[in-house]
Amino acid sequence: MNQTRRGPVASFFVGLWDVMNFTRRLITNFLFFGLLFLLLMFILAAIAGGSARPVLDRSTLVIAPEGMLVEQYTADPFTRSLAKALGDGRDEVQLRDLLRALEAARTDRKIERVFLHLDGLQAGGFASLREVADAIARLRASGKQVIAFSEQMDQKQYLLAAQANEVYLDPMGMLLLEGLGRYRQYFREGLQDKLGVDVHLFKVGEYKSAAEPYVLDAASPESKEADLFWMNDVWQRYVADVAKARRLPPAQVKSSIDALPAAVTNAQGDLAQVAIRQGLVDGLKTREQVEDLLAERGLADEDAEGGFRHVTLERYLAHLDEGLRPVVGGKQVAVVVAEGEITGGDQPPGTIGGDSTAALLREARDDEHVRAVVLRVNSPGGEVFASEQIRREVEALKREGKPVVVSMGDVAASGGYWISMNADRIYADPSTITGSIGIFGLFPTIPRTLEKIGVRTDGVGTTPLAGAFDITRPLDPQVGGVIQSVIEKGYRDFTGRVADARGRSVEQVDAVARGRVWSGAQAQQRGLVDAMGGLQVAIDDAARRAKLGERKAWRVRYIEKTGTPFERFFGGVAESRVGAMLLRDSDMARTLLARMAPQAARDLRFLEKVATDRRGAPVKAVAYCFCGL
Repeated sequence: MNQTRRGPVASFFVGLWDVMNFTRRLITNFLFFGLLFLLLMFILAAIAGGSARPVLDRSTLVIAPEGMLVEQYTADPFTRSLAKALGDGRDEVQLRDLLRALEAARTDRKIERVFLHLDGLQAGGFASLREVADAIARLRASGKQVIAFSEQMDQKQYLLAAQANEVYLDPMGMLLLEGLGRYRQYFREGLQDKLGVDVHLFKVGEYKSAAEPYVLDAASPESKEADLFWMNDVWQRYVADVAKARRLPPAQVKSSIDALPAAVTNAQGDLAQVAIRQGLVDGLKTREQVEDLLAERGLADEDAEGGFRHVTLERYLAHLDEGLRPVVGGKQVAVVVAEGEITGGDQPPGTIGGDSTAALLREARDDEHVRAVVLRVNSPGGEVFASEQIRREVEALKREGKPVVVSMGDVAASGGYWISMNADRIYADPSTITGSIGIFGLFPTIPRTLEKIGVRTDGVGTTPLAGAFDITRPLDPQVGGVIQSVIEKGYRDFTGRVADARGRSVEQVDAVARGRVWSGAQAQQRGLVDAMGGLQVAIDDAARRAKLGERKAWRVRYIEKTGTPFERFFGGVAESRVGAMLLRDSDMARTLLARMAPQAARDLRFLEKVATDRRGAPVKAVAYCFCGL
């Protein structure tokens, strides 16, 4: 029988065709089984039901938050749900969720008491902590018992625990109230003398100290003066808050903190005993002993973790959300959160984007149901142009006849103040960090660094400016003059806009500007802030300015980025009990998601890019405050 033999060229193309067929079948199978897996998860989640379980009578609300206290999640719902289901990722707790849970528990007849276990809370600044502390104090004043327990507490966590009726510390536990400090590393010698990097600083304002570490070996006298001024104000308020909550004289609390080293020595290093003697805690108990106490005072439940009937913060929030409908129609006060550093373009939640945050404000302006806007600012600043984009949208809202009220969080400084200054009214907590009205720029040059390894730069240019911004060349003094002029113009723009917005002269603004940082209370005294108050006070004021009437006549709506349909679908599946179980325990699920999620994300980004028209790039002058605790 004759058999036809293929030549080498034909064999190559036949083999290539076989490889292509195999690859096509492999990809098709991956897609098929991946979609089948997602469909199976959806069906199982629907059968099991992801709805919140009801809260039973005589329940204890257990507030044991894990992670950073934030104004806004820094990840989209899809990523957050997936990370949570897989037990991976950085945990975050939204300030608004903590506040609404405490407020709801205050009047909820099914909640008998609240148990605070705050060791896992990575607290933010003192402004947001004081809002939570006030909410706990209101709950306690309503007659609900609050019990706090800790193995180890820092002073920020303790500010919240101190509001409880009873505070217990583990016998081997630790509690230290150490005061406020801010220390930074200074790199001038390392950069300039050791490495040969010359960092050129351009700024206006002797108190604008954010970039000092790159040009000095230690903090400037002006920096120390300004920092100690606002830090002392915040610390004295902290001592007063703790003293009030613990019913102690403020002088006693202060003297106890100052005498801590001697107290620890007398207690032979037993910090738990020191806390007892100073009146900061009511007793020493283990976690098991505290749980026995909760079971004794509440309702024992052998099937429940800890042995007492309770509801977790997460489940209680799901219970509160279960009966809520999306805010559609009717009169609304919109809240737009501006948290994080201010950068140009379209940025994810947790970071302020010149385009993205401006778009949220524009959405509020275009929505006929939104009658007033609260801009919640928690930002140390950032790019000047991006800040100006957001400020213009605040102005546009006011021209549209919609009042804008700013609520400052922990920090609203430099660029954070830039986006705030044109509001109809600015609220801050007394411990908010604000001000820092100033501009700076840094330009490093490295010709001396290159000389150390025998490299030099040379060439020609058609103008004196050609190549002037090449960091491998020394900075021309004339170019340095140009940069300084630009920085000074930015400062004039900043102070001029503040003067117009606040109804003051430029000279008056300059006297409290110069890059200096103030506490919220100090800023109010200097006309940079209108009044003291938290987020709810700002919301109520915005509603009054819009003449919305009684509280039941209007609703609050957070305007934030929403996930794509795919993200919302998968997030819902991942948050369901069955979905979480499958993702956490199934190696197959992990493998499929590891392969499929990156491609799905790329596809979604591509579609979003096609649908989004972005032009140009902002000039990145900097209005930033290296402040906060």
